Amino acid sequence: MSIIKSISVGNGDMFYIKHGSSNFTIIDCNIDETNNERIVSEIKQEASGKDIIRFISTHPDDDHIHGLKYLDDHLGIANFYCVANEATKEATKSDDTDDFQRYCELRDSKKKAFYIYKDCRRCWMNSDDKEKQYGSSGINILWPIVSNSDYKTELSNVKEGTSPNNISPIIKYSLENGVTALWFGDLENTFMEKIKDAIELPKADIVFAPHHGRKSGKIPKEWMDSIAPQMVVIGEAPSGELNYLSDYNTITQNSAKDIIFDCDSGFVDVYVSNENYSVDFLDDKKKPDKYGATYIGTLNL
Repeated sequence: MSIIKSISVGNGDMFYIKHGSSNFTIIDCNIDETNNERIVSEIKQEASGKDIIRFISTHPDDDHIHGLKYLDDHLGIANFYCVANEATKEATKSDDTDDFQRYCELRDSKKKAFYIYKDCRRCWMNSDDKEKQYGSSGINILWPIVSNSDYKTELSNVKEGTSPNNISPIIKYSLENGVTALWFGDLENTFMEKIKDAIELPKADIVFAPHHGRKSGKIPKEWMDSIAPQMVVIGEAPSGELNYLSDYNTITQNSAKDIIFDCDSGFVDVYVSNENYSVDFLDDKKKPDKYGATYIGTLNL
């Protein structure tokens, strides 16, 4: 059993996975003075008792690292996962922010940083050890292939201060006999079209749409055919920029707000913080509300 939470943080991304093993994973950060105390307090409570707490940064765009300094100051990030890169400034900022400076400190730390790439192995991320037995997190990295020429071009561009969107990794989380979910960071359609033949993506139950669900983050048809998702989560980009994916079952975070996936063997119970939100594609098993959210149905795997 595990919990995946997609936190409603406006036009940005922030997730956590409370693993069934002694692991806790945070993916990206977008908090400010209106919600940082509440969200970080929740994370500290949910991560309490876990031996391994990791933060995965998909890329150093402001809406994915906003509030990182606050999070690190109050949580103490000891395991910082990101792609190896030499970004030296934020593409959308004239001056480096405290959050970007903290990103660089964590990224360049010899003790805290681990650089992720396709098929990388890491104890407790995707393998266990016999001594401490903290368990595996079920997290695997499907992209980047660091030798790929298009990816190298993006790394070079980022070093010069352009948008870091296309250095985002593709992250897979899978639970034995249970859910498989995919994250794409802010990968853009034009770049994904270039690399679509370089990797094969597995079938997955839940996809978190790239670039907060924007049309500019539309996943290539070939990938979507391979993934065949049962559900796509569309983020909180402005509604006029969203790709609503009418051919797929979707949950739109602009309306649903916080989304909690209670993952077990063979099914996922779904809860949202907007009590008036509903969808018609989930199986209604009449389960009670919990997690401070409203039950909207069950995804059978």
